[in-house]
Parts: sequence; C-alpha cells; structure tokens
Amino acid sequence: MLFEVWAPEAERVALERWDGDGGRDAAPVTVPLTRCPSGTGWWRAEAPARHGDRYAFRLDGGEPLPDPRAARLPDGPGGPAAVVDHARYAWQHDWPGRGLPGAVLYELHMGTFTPGGTFDTAIERLPHLKDLGITHIEVMPVCPFPGTHGWGYEGVAPWAVHEPYGGPDGLKRFVDAAHGLGLGVVLDVVHNHLGPDGNHLSAFGPYFTDTHHTPWGAAVNLDAPGSDEVRAYFLGSALSWLRDYRIDGLRLDAVHALHDGRARHFLAELSEAVDALGTQLRRPLFLIAESDLNDPRTIAPRPYGGHGLHAQWNDDFHHALHTALTGESQGYYADFAQAPMAALATTLSSGFFHAGTYSSFRGRTHGAPLDTHTVPAHRLLGYAQTHDQIGNRALGDRLSEQLSPALQACAAALVLCAPYTPMLFMGEEWGAGTPWQFFTDHTDPGLAAAVREGRRREFASHGWQAEDIPDPQDPATRERSCLDWKEPGRAPHADLLGWYRTLLALRRDRAALTDPDLTRTRVTYDEDGRWLRLDRTAGHGPGGVLLAVNLHPTRTAAVPVPYEGARPLAGWPAPQEPGGDGLLRLPPESVTVLGT
Repeated sequence: MLFEVWAPEAERVALERWDGDGGRDAAPVTVPLTRCPSGTGWWRAEAPARHGDRYAFRLDGGEPLPDPRAARLPDGPGGPAAVVDHARYAWQHDWPGRGLPGAVLYELHMGTFTPGGTFDTAIERLPHLKDLGITHIEVMPVCPFPGTHGWGYEGVAPWAVHEPYGGPDGLKRFVDAAHGLGLGVVLDVVHNHLGPDGNHLSAFGPYFTDTHHTPWGAAVNLDAPGSDEVRAYFLGSALSWLRDYRIDGLRLDAVHALHDGRARHFLAELSEAVDALGTQLRRPLFLIAESDLNDPRTIAPRPYGGHGLHAQWNDDFHHALHTALTGESQGYYADFAQAPMAALATTLSSGFFHAGTYSSFRGRTHGAPLDTHTVPAHRLLGYAQTHDQIGNRALGDRLSEQLSPALQACAAALVLCAPYTPMLFMGEEWGAGTPWQFFTDHTDPGLAAAVREGRRREFASHGWQAEDIPDPQDPATRERSCLDWKEPGRAPHADLLGWYRTLLALRRDRAALTDPDLTRTRVTYDEDGRWLRLDRTAGHGPGGVLLAVNLHPTRTAAVPVPYEGARPLAGWPAPQEPGGDGLLRLPPESVTVLGT
C-alpha cells in the first residue's frame, strides 16, 4: 500500500504501523518515507497494510501524528489513523441520485436526532422522514472532534468520520439505508476553520495563514504560499464524501469566511470539480452555501463570473418570517422588524431583503439584487428554523416555545408553499418541545472553561444571568436537546405533524409549488392587518395555488381572492371558503391554501 503525506518543512518523515487494532502496546513497524523529487513537499513509501491497521507519521523524530487525510480515527483525534479500504463496503442499493430541483431538505444532528446518537439509531427513524414527505436529509458535520458529543463544527479531521457516531462504515450504512427509501443525503462540511483541540495540521505544513483572520482564529490558507496543496486538501475531502460515501450534496459552512484573494476563487474550483465528478459518476451532485454576503455571484454560473454553487441558504427569508411571527427586533432582526409583512413579501418575491440596501446591524449597505428572471427559485433555501437560529439563542428555544400551534402552522405553510427549496429542522414537523442547545464535550479543561465562560459573557451583554445559561459541558445540556420520539403521537404534536404531511403532499402534487420562475410569484399583504396572500397561479391555469395567512392575534382578515372558483385544499385550524364577494375571511392566526 502507498502511504503519502504532504510535509514541506520536514527533514525526515517516518511511517509507524501496527497490525490491526490491538497492537499499539507493541513496537510498531517503522518505515522511512522518501521525499518526492518533484520538490512539492510530498513524502511517500510502500508498506504492507490491511484494512483496519493503525498507522501514524513522525516528523523529524517528533510525536506520532495521525494522517491529515485519514478516513478513520478509531481512538479519536489524538490517536493514530486506521487504514480504510472503501471498496470493502457492500452497498445494498443502486442509487441514480436525486438532484436539488423539487427537493425538500430536513436538517438533523446525528448526536441528538435520537437519544442513542449514532448512525444506526438514526436509521431506525428514516421511515418517519420518508412518510413525512421530505426528499433529502441534511446531516450536520460528522468529522471527528474530541469527546463524544458536540455540534460538529469543531471538527479537526476533514476526511474522517466521528467514531462515536459509527465511523466510516456507520455513515455508509446510513446513506445506504436512506437511498433504499429514496432519500438523498446532504452532508454539512466545514472548510473555513478547524477546531482548536486535536488539530495537528499546522505540524505538517502551512494549512493556516495569518494573512486573514476569522472568528475562530487564523484563516485556512487558500491564497498564501503553500496554498496550492491546502486547496487540493479540502477539494479532495469534498470529492471523497461524494464519491466514497455516495453523498448527494454538500452544505458548505460559512463560505463568507473562506478568504481567497486569487483570481479564481476556491469555491469556483470546487464547483467545477464537483460538476465533473457528477458527470463521471452519472448522478446529480450539488453544493449548497451558507453565505452571509447576499452576493448573487455565489450561485451564478461560472461562465458568467460566478462561483457556480448550486444553491445557498437564504437567511433574509428566515429573518423576515421570524420577525413577522414573533415580533422580535433585536440585532440583525431590526431592519426586518420595521415592517415585517413588507419584508416577508420582498423575500418571497425577490430572494434577498438586503440587496444593496442599508443594514443597521452592519452599519453599511449590504448585498446586491438577484436577477429573478435568470435565477431559478430552487437555488435559494427557505426555512423557519435551523440549528443556528435555535442553538445560538441563549436557551436554545424553538419556535414552539413562543408560538401557538396555529402560528407554527402558518410558518410551515409559508415555508412549504414558498418558491424556494424548503428546509425543516429536526422535530419542527411536530413542534418538538425539546430545546436544541449549545453543547460541547471538550477534553481540555482550559478550553472547556473558556467556552463556558465565553458563552455566559456573550449573553450577559444581553441581560441574561450567568446561572440561566446552560453549561455547554454539562451532559444534561446535550440530553435535553435530544428529540423525544414519543411526542409525535401526542396532542398537540400529532395534529401539527399531520399538517406538515398535508402541505408536503400538496407540494409534491401541485407543480405550481415547485415552479422555479420567481417572476411568477406575486405577493399581496396588509401590514396593519398582518395578513399575506402568496399567489402561485401564474402560468398554471387550473393547477395554481393561493396561500393566505392571517398572523394577527385578534382580528379577522378579509383577503381578496381574484379568481372565481378557487376552492380550499387545506387549512388550519380549518380551510375557509371564499365568499361571494370575492373575499376570503380568515380567523385570527389561521391559514388556508386554495387551488385554482
């Protein structure tokens, strides 16, 4: 087997290998690596090895370190790597792939989706997702990090799978089972930083640079000396998930923190490689960005000067919807809260709210307009809740803690009838009563204390008492965040779950709801009356859909219905019929979906 590693500054590199998984107490077999004559900093050696054998590299006689490209770290980030032969896994299902147009995503965290917190226990719940009507599961990061439980964004090995979740084979079993039910899988990956504990990359080469900085420290080196290999490292990791694990798409965390001053941005290079791999594998592959920039270039095609990503999260839609539902106006909600129904109407028809407009939160103008004539609506993801928007609150409280079931039903209708690719957060479909809080499992006591105190300081500035903020290191914080799978069978959760299933069935059966042409989406609203009508009838004749929501807590809304013969398809708490005067009278906190 060929062992190779990039270590451009090392004078000597040696491989240490143990047979199987039980020989670490025995002396390893040591094999010196040879520097490649190309002068690129690569070292290579041939050595006998089998699947599962442990191995590590010593640089200049230092401590043994795991391979930066290891697919498995069976003893965690501090231990040796293990050889993984991806060809050994016997896939049970042929999979033609499932693209993004028409998709409905479901974001889940592997460690809290079930109390067991593993790939195998999650497999047991996949039939629920199939019956719900979603098409793709978006899995939060699964790369290794110290300890057992965490959000995953502190991962330190971008090619490997967290062992407590089930390791590489566990992920393959999960993907295989999902594909067997017709569900695609999207994996959240982090290229903008690595966690601070167990991160050995700097020992091997210039993976990070002080040229740029991020909220997490030094930036990943995408444009400084040595960056060719760093770019190849992260690009290779991304392709490995799609190829070796049969993942259908990747969600790219916080791409605005990928600082790259080159003429050709890393994201464009990545999207080109992913498109080429999709052609080679003969199945659709896609990339979804999380971006704070409101920059149309993120999803614009490469030939037109864009990065060529296939979609991006649209936080503006979330912020407008959140303020309309809750009335919150702090922080980045301030601009949306000034006229929330107008903000919601703007994001439903134009994508971005901040499209070259002033952002009081940033103290400057922000964003640029999307060309709604050329950008298909499925390239934006719309959602009412995400891991960020719940977990970054002080108590990790969901909308179910603030809103009545009726307003939760209105939120669901606005997400699932909007022109965008909808995304749900796990448990949202039944109004889960469990919070989703920020939790960590740092093994370094100093780092654990710093994270705990840092979180308390952050929320103290917003008026919270330190003792009210959940301790991220307390195992009970993670345990509280696990879904309670008894809830879906109980009131009021069961009714809300039925409503989500009804809406998802309508989305599947009515082509108007997946029409990608944003110019056909029309919105009418009344700011004072707090009602909104979403018209998705243009170009669809008798198959059109009208959504009417009344968010007012006490007033009945009289919503004009400009189409004769429009009939109710669904409603909460019950569908309403338009009157002979052409008005649809909606009780407070209610929603009706009409068909034309």
